[in-house]
Amino acid sequence: MRLRATLLRQIREFFYAQEVMEVETPVLGKFVGTDPYLEYFTTHFSSGKKQFYMQSSPEFAMKRLLAAGSGSIYQIGKAFRSGESGRHHNPEFTILEWYRVGFNLQQLMDDIELLFSQLLPIASFAAPVERISYLDIFAKHTGLNALVFDQLKYQSVAVSHGLPEAQRLCATDHATWLDFLFSHIVQQQIAGQGVHMVYDYPACLPSLARLKPDNVLIVERVEVFIGGVEIGNGFFELADEYEQSMRFTEDMKVRHANGSVRIDKDQRFLAALQHGLPDCAGVAIGIDRLLMIISQQGHINDVLAFPIENA
Repeated sequence: MRLRATLLRQIREFFYAQEVMEVETPVLGKFVGTDPYLEYFTTHFSSGKKQFYMQSSPEFAMKRLLAAGSGSIYQIGKAFRSGESGRHHNPEFTILEWYRVGFNLQQLMDDIELLFSQLLPIASFAAPVERISYLDIFAKHTGLNALVFDQLKYQSVAVSHGLPEAQRLCATDHATWLDFLFSHIVQQQIAGQGVHMVYDYPACLPSLARLKPDNVLIVERVEVFIGGVEIGNGFFELADEYEQSMRFTEDMKVRHANGSVRIDKDQRFLAALQHGLPDCAGVAIGIDRLLMIISQQGHINDVLAFPIENA
């Protein structure tokens, strides 16, 4: 608990010095993200007629503040994801999220590296932070082109790594294959190493990142790994309301195909984009996982005062 308190103080001091404003957004909301592979907690307000979601991320609400003219902001708060519990997952977790107005993806990576240099043990920076594109690290460890889906080649690589179940789990979906091979092969290869920032993702893994202006096959997204563990996910933020709405629609189709609970589009978030989101880059960092690394603990329960089994 003392280490957590120290970490939170250091983060607040960092952003105070950078003149980035701390904000709070609702944990309960009428809408939630449409991620095809997430499950959400729901609850009801008053008479039970109004359904609310426990937020899986403060992203949409923070972008509404950005569109309203807040300037650069950060938040430390609670987020919730149902169906996730294990070594690196607790259904309730602490998230740090920040947005820098006027920053591009490279400047955001500079920002992350500067913050980490003040938080992490020196040993984590024994080797330089490696910035590598998704295409390069994927090809390096799988021999595959992440932009060209060849199911037979992907399946052959999976089988050669002792992963025959990949064919059943991924079927014909390129994005699912990429996620599976990345988590089961690439992340295993960088386990135990220092900090990796993997940037420029295939456009079939867009999340909320904008397309690269000179290559629409790639989105301006970065994921941060320490010792092979995913710590953060960031974007040069998509500001196009129409493109965002289309991505929501595609997410909802996948959710329907998977038999997941129907999620409606967050119309207030889309209205904020239509109003005008300033050019900005933002990232979400898992505080509990960061604490695991700093304290060298092997399970997320070791850094929580009240893990789900004891909540």
